[in-house]
Amino acid sequence: MGDYPLAELGDKTPLEVADIPMIDELCDRGEFFLNYTVPDGYPPGSDVANMSLMGYDPAAYYTGRAPLEAAAMGIRLAPDEIAFRCNMVTLDHGEDGQVAMRDFCAGHITNEESHALIAALEDECATDQFHFKAGVSYRHLLIFKGEHPGFITVPPHDYIEQDVTKHFRKYLAEPQWKTLLDKAKTVLADHPVNRKRIAAGKNPASLVWLWGEGKMPTVPTLTSRFNITGTMISAVDLLKGLGVLGGLSIANVPGATGYIDTNYQGKAQAAIDALRSQDFVFVHLEAPDEAGHQGSLGDKITAIEDFDARIVRPIVMDLRNRNEDFRVVVTMDHFTPLALRTHVSDPVPTLLYDSRETTKGSGRPFSEKSCTEHDASAQNGIKAGHEMIEKLFAIK
Repeated sequence: MGDYPLAELGDKTPLEVADIPMIDELCDRGEFFLNYTVPDGYPPGSDVANMSLMGYDPAAYYTGRAPLEAAAMGIRLAPDEIAFRCNMVTLDHGEDGQVAMRDFCAGHITNEESHALIAALEDECATDQFHFKAGVSYRHLLIFKGEHPGFITVPPHDYIEQDVTKHFRKYLAEPQWKTLLDKAKTVLADHPVNRKRIAAGKNPASLVWLWGEGKMPTVPTLTSRFNITGTMISAVDLLKGLGVLGGLSIANVPGATGYIDTNYQGKAQAAIDALRSQDFVFVHLEAPDEAGHQGSLGDKITAIEDFDARIVRPIVMDLRNRNEDFRVVVTMDHFTPLALRTHVSDPVPTLLYDSRETTKGSGRPFSEKSCTEHDASAQNGIKAGHEMIEKLFAIK
């Protein structure tokens, strides 16, 4: 939900203009600091940043995004297998061979539609080396058996409405990958799901975009490191995979979509229920990030306000009603500025609230500017993002 000041908001950020009374109250009474979730030399992806938030140093454990999603899907990669993230995308192919990324998520294609397409790709395109696995909405996996092909992949959301010809041609330079993509293009073009989407004026899933590849990492669980039990609550497989690797239970909430139409009430209730018997929940909302990628100011502000009113407030109020001590962190994995429509590696505003109020409150509302100013004076930022969870669990 982090962003840069926008002229149309009077040089304020969406976070500064959003109505977030619960988060502002926690920030006013809690500790406020910057957290450097993306280490130097690493791309500012949700994989790297959320690995940091989960307490894992990317320099020690990061192998790629796709294997984390494979873990969430119950896929055990063999030593000679590599998982690739497989986005459903809309590409525009010019007569001169140029390729442009019209839409990195094929119009936020539904599960029902994308699962039908993935099933068709598996039926028509799978080989001894390639297999397609269905995920959520536009987010799927390709499992490849063999040595890494050697080309460098890029995230499609970094190239929205941009020319991607040079990146696309890397796949085509490898004969087996070219065969796979040529056949996939034909299968998708002829599929009833895409014909129906085009007739309805929606972006079709014209091809798949492969990226974020890697082999399965081995990490110590949070449960063993901190002697806690816990649950991961998210709509996306990346976070669920981090939860699986961390030894957490996974709450699969019906109607969790990863956008502003997600089941907020279901997510909040899942957190409340988990905390009746467990020590820790990690609640992840994808909607502010997706709105940033779409360049939608209205959706981003809505997503931030819904996060405050429909996630943070009900969870905090339930905990207060129990008359038990608790701690809450409110933060983000990275910025997704509307002007850029992709991720950046700026340190993220983070608040830590302790119900015992043992720390001096920041006395400030929650925003990028106030956190930066406060952090500069307090000099209490966390330079290694994976250490934030140690601060959370350092119960006095």
